[in-house]
Amino acid sequence: MSANCGAACRSSSRDATNELTAFSRRLFASLYDELLSLEEKIEAIDEQIWVVYQASEPCRRIAAVEGIGPLIATALVAAMSDGRTFRNGRQFAAWLGLVPRQHSSGGKARLLGISKRGDPYLRTLLIHGARSVVYRASRKTDRRSLWIADKQRRLVRRKLRGCREQERSDRVVADCARRVYRRAA
Repeated sequence: MSANCGAACRSSSRDATNELTAFSRRLFASLYDELLSLEEKIEAIDEQIWVVYQASEPCRRIAAVEGIGPLIATALVAAMSDGRTFRNGRQFAAWLGLVPRQHSSGGKARLLGISKRGDPYLRTLLIHGARSVVYRASRKTDRRSLWIADKQRRLVRRKLRGCREQERSDRVVADCARRVYRRAA
């Protein structure tokens, strides 16, 4: 929490000249104390995650992949324990639910959004990591960043009938997550 917000919350809850009632001041003071307590707990848990991350060689290896940090790495290691259970990255992506859903008819395959099977928490973490990679790709010139930029251009050019810009961006993020994390497996 920022220092400005903390100072403002403290001063407004104790300032008798503002338009707040005494009950409101007590309520806001109580909520502020609860917020401080939660922040302390979050910091303690973050430190525990960091200790586990530092002690685990698989976590450090997974975190070497762009878009994955200590939180995602420890969550992945805890969920799958042994990455050798998957024969390849495609199986890992399917286990996470990062593969496109299919709707095929008459020999024509239609790939829809991600299937959303698997662990929703891990998928959410990985999608946010991929979103970070996509966001920073425009400033880089490595091979993956160029692929991401090209994918975005193709989706904009195709206009994806009926899709808003955010849906196009989400498709790029999902494709990036599939590609990046398949290689990490």
